[in-house]
Amino acid sequence: MKFVDIAEIFVRAGRGGNGALSFRREKFIPKGGPDGADGGRGGSVILEAVGGIVTLADFEYDKRFQAGHGGHGSGAMRTGSNGDDLVIKVPCGTLVKDSESGKILADLVEKGQRFIAANGGRGGRGNAHFANSQRRAPKFAEKGDPGEERSLTLELKLIADVGLAGFPNAGKSSILAAISGAKPKIAGYPFTTLTPNLGVLAVDDAQIVIADLPGLIEGAHEGKGLGLQFLRHVERTRILLHVIDLSQSNPVESFHALINEFESYGANLASRPCIVIGNKIDLEGTESNSELLNDEAGRLGLEYMRVSALTGENIPDLIKRVADLVRRTPVVSLENESESYDPNEIIELPVKKRSTKSSKAPVKIIRQSDGSFRVEHENFEKSVSRINFDHEDALKKFTGLLKSLNVEEALEAAGAREGDKVYIGEVEFDFEPEIVN
Repeated sequence: MKFVDIAEIFVRAGRGGNGALSFRREKFIPKGGPDGADGGRGGSVILEAVGGIVTLADFEYDKRFQAGHGGHGSGAMRTGSNGDDLVIKVPCGTLVKDSESGKILADLVEKGQRFIAANGGRGGRGNAHFANSQRRAPKFAEKGDPGEERSLTLELKLIADVGLAGFPNAGKSSILAAISGAKPKIAGYPFTTLTPNLGVLAVDDAQIVIADLPGLIEGAHEGKGLGLQFLRHVERTRILLHVIDLSQSNPVESFHALINEFESYGANLASRPCIVIGNKIDLEGTESNSELLNDEAGRLGLEYMRVSALTGENIPDLIKRVADLVRRTPVVSLENESESYDPNEIIELPVKKRSTKSSKAPVKIIRQSDGSFRVEHENFEKSVSRINFDHEDALKKFTGLLKSLNVEEALEAAGAREGDKVYIGEVEFDFEPEIVN
């Protein structure tokens, strides 16, 4: 399966159903009251973290998602059905961002976590809803609201207990194969591993997930080489295994270069519990390099182990130490993530709040370059968008809304004259001052 760790998708929730314009008509009841019911709510788009998926490859070609629309209301007070929610399954460890602002919207770490990416539109109210003592037979009903839509960036950060870190050709893939059941691609040239490989180490009753991460180079924290693609996946690991090739001329220098990349990247990677591993002790001339690396690790207070992934020398001891360290190390918390944000802003199932803007706040009139005028007011625009102008009393309702916010006066003050084009949301009409008199 192809490994993809970043994807761009577009989600659109369902439109709410229209409210019904209907009057009760039965035998012996020729003039029954209004019985038009409300439309159903549109379906929402929901992201859910699930197990068994380790890549965002499904979103490489399937990028647009649409939830179900709400059913229209009908007579006899039959409310429209709600639209079907669309649940999109993503791997555990998926970070959800708004593509335009870059703001983190949700962090789906554990299996079963959900996030509403787009809320379904409210259903329009039927004419029965508007009946009162002064208006006994309303001849209008509302249209349903459109569903929310937005572009999202999905970013996968692998959730593994152990991260194998090191420069290209250090032998990380060989160590992964030696301590787990994984069968990664192994070859004697740099960048054999271009995408993360996962292995599982079974010790007693525990299963430890180990990630062999793509080899990094100096400057990775600045995005060089595989850069941030590599470091992003290190963030969630509980412990790190720093793998150093003992056959190179200066392993201590490589070790410090590796530590420097973690320190420069941040996210507390440099202070993450770790074991320094000197690999390839089966090769001649590595004894002195191993002693130098051991001394340097000891000077920094870090544990050191010398192994040979090829022959298996000291691999059983490494497995035991890894298992012990994982058991003693807690799971990395969100507060340790490199990208700072308030976890309280991540709401599992957010409910869209009503606008706090007063419905009596003045409208804003914008004169456009073509001489037309646009009326802006959040609540007013939404109310106008719900009017179904196919209904007999729709114009009366529309003029009532214009009066309620003194739109005519505001347009005249802005220089509007009879016949000028006026836009309110997607509604267009010619300005006729007497229409609201």
